[in-house]
Amino acid sequence: MENKLKIYNTLSRKKELFKPINPPHVGMYVCGPTVYGDAHLGHARPGITFDIVFRYLRHLGYKVRYVRNITDVGHLVADADAGEDKIQQKARLEQLEPMEVVKYYTDRYHKNMEQLNTLPPSIEPTASGHIIEQIELVKKILENGYAYESDGSLYFDVEKYNKDYHYGKLSGRRIEELMQNTRELAGQEEKRNPFDFALWKKADPTHIMHWPSPWSEGYPGWHLECSAMGAKYLGETFDIHGGGMDLLFPHHESEIAQANAATGHDPVRYWMHNNMITINGQKMGKSLNNFITLNEFFSGDHPALDQAYSPMTIRFFILQAHYRSTLDFSTDALKAAEKGMRKLFDAFYLLEELKPSATSSVDVKTIEEKCYEAMNDDFNTPVVIAHLFDLAHSINQVYAGKETMTQEDIDYTKRFFSTFLFDLLGLKDNKEKDDSALIDYLMQTILEIRQEAKNRKDYATADRIRDELAKMNIQIKDTKDGAKWSFK
Repeated sequence: MENKLKIYNTLSRKKELFKPINPPHVGMYVCGPTVYGDAHLGHARPGITFDIVFRYLRHLGYKVRYVRNITDVGHLVADADAGEDKIQQKARLEQLEPMEVVKYYTDRYHKNMEQLNTLPPSIEPTASGHIIEQIELVKKILENGYAYESDGSLYFDVEKYNKDYHYGKLSGRRIEELMQNTRELAGQEEKRNPFDFALWKKADPTHIMHWPSPWSEGYPGWHLECSAMGAKYLGETFDIHGGGMDLLFPHHESEIAQANAATGHDPVRYWMHNNMITINGQKMGKSLNNFITLNEFFSGDHPALDQAYSPMTIRFFILQAHYRSTLDFSTDALKAAEKGMRKLFDAFYLLEELKPSATSSVDVKTIEEKCYEAMNDDFNTPVVIAHLFDLAHSINQVYAGKETMTQEDIDYTKRFFSTFLFDLLGLKDNKEKDDSALIDYLMQTILEIRQEAKNRKDYATADRIRDELAKMNIQIKDTKDGAKWSFK
């Protein structure tokens, strides 16, 4: 298939034809969670967004190395360079070892991502597992003159870097604005400029997580870890770097600066950022205490929810908006997503019941082409879904006798509908599994009643149960281990 995929590149601020560095191989790095609490809807969006990218690139025939990190050290409260580590704070409050906190919430995050049917990444490195790589990266930046030491801590010299490069080219900010708008914060007196950021922090006596380095016993800065791990697993320059819009500045901006300072060139060719999920127009997140965890969505146990919502409803809700647009949460929107997704599943299963005609009035291949056009247009899932709704309408019309399809077109539709609905959009029909379990339970109950009738020598009732089930294409076989049932 000819590659027509265009990706909106945050760096160039336009859609660009995707051309990997080493086709057919693609390197993709996505910033994962800081694991100090349960995942919420804001975590689901990048998980699903880049799962779609991963799925589609593989569908196009690329071999993708998908790296998603786990931040387990170095991310301080309020995303600052002073204060307490987020995981250490959680560990202190709950009287646990920091790595107990990390393990507990990492396992829960993985479970949530599995429930949302996101494919696991190829590699999932942790910041604490790559301290050596981070120290070596700091050494390069220091040797090249873009960092300075202050009482055992290392800081990136943004002003000096900006004379040779452009700090702010990803976010569109200018250093003059940073100088005007960045205020001095307590505990940051050791910096030359308030907007300089930490590469390595000297640990104070109360800091639990720390490692030896040439400068001090300390820990890495938050921005450093992604630069080090991205380079280790994908090389000094790789294809795609993704994450939430809230990471664009300062996190991703600082990653670009660190890479240039160490290697003399940008680390990434295509920067992708998913937009925020909002509640009443306000960003959803832990810092604002307005988030709903995924487990609360799945159980319905939250004051803002009127019922439980399945993982697939959450996935479909997120896919109904383009990843670069904001998405406002409401229970009405979730209900609409649940209803819409059910319509697509029902239409797919209805294909089995269609009666073929000699000719087709439905142009199936044009609908398929439109779906591919939408995916090639920066992974435009809402447009794909709109085309699938058009297809579902046509299937219903054929079933009602108002449209026609040949057997060839019915078979073709099954394949392409399944590809987009299940393989590319990553949806699963859990209702089908629930129905299967319910049928199995009911059948076992019926067989027990039949066996009781036989034990009473009421063979007329036992035979009637068998015959009535046969009318529904259910076959009963009596074996030495008991009665078995199956569909004919």
